[in-house]
Amino acid sequence: MKIVLPGGSGQVGTLLARAFHQAGREVVVLSRKPATALWRVVEWDAETLGNWTSELERADVVINLAGRSVNCRYTAENRRLIKESRVKSTRILGAAIARASHPPRLWLQSSTATIYAHRYDAPNTEAAGILGVSEPTSPDTWNFSIDVATAWEEALNESTTPSTRKIILRSAMVMSPDRGGIFDTLRTLVRYGLGGQSGDGRQYVSWIHEQDFIRAIDWLIAHEELEGAINLAAPNPLPNAEFMRTLRTAWGSSIGLPATEWMLEIGAFFLRTETELILKSRRVVSNRLPESGFEFQFPGWAEAARDLCNRWREMN
Repeated sequence: MKIVLPGGSGQVGTLLARAFHQAGREVVVLSRKPATALWRVVEWDAETLGNWTSELERADVVINLAGRSVNCRYTAENRRLIKESRVKSTRILGAAIARASHPPRLWLQSSTATIYAHRYDAPNTEAAGILGVSEPTSPDTWNFSIDVATAWEEALNESTTPSTRKIILRSAMVMSPDRGGIFDTLRTLVRYGLGGQSGDGRQYVSWIHEQDFIRAIDWLIAHEELEGAINLAAPNPLPNAEFMRTLRTAWGSSIGLPATEWMLEIGAFFLRTETELILKSRRVVSNRLPESGFEFQFPGWAEAARDLCNRWREMN
């Protein structure tokens, strides 16, 4: 099986490339800055057709992960780059697939759970989820993220690829013990006694263990009846306060200083990021994966956190 990963040089792409490579599959990463890897890395600019399009011929699966990191301040220029990098790369990939003589059978398109509304009352599922809209009472940065996710998915849906099944991956935060990821950041806060609740701690945290993320991708590849939007999130999201308390227990830390909203705003400013990544309530689960027969190995955060902490210690 040949799998092409546009934008696959980031953390999530590396997780997938590594797993596919270890499983004996042919992996090709499309990257703006090719680097040496255990798999082939081919240059593309994510905006124009070029020699990279030949990699799509007779490929089995393409998983598009391209897009500028959202872990930055939402300045006007960064907003433009975040949105354009996602929309343009999706459109040009659709154009390349449409031109292919033997196009991929499946196109998995990255999206985000952030497309759903900020809510506490009930989980956002594919069937009953409330998609976010621009609201005057919501912070401007939250509305921007919804706008980006909506435009991203529209770019996929507008692509005409009749021979290629298409799936939108509305992913929650992927937790892995690798350096530089979201779990590593949270673990560092806990290690230094700063892993308390953020804000009032009521906002839900949706997540998925890396092994379940990889297994879910394999599941979607194998189950040809599945298409459209799929939530990639563990079935038991938790309020931030409980989520962090559980992580402190898994790490063996008894102290977790809380951070108020104004403290988070100051910290985000100096870290060149946005509090939306922390304060928006992402209560997202999947009904389509379980209904198709998929079973999570890590449905609860307690067992997932223990596994991730133990593996981090083994690796370091």
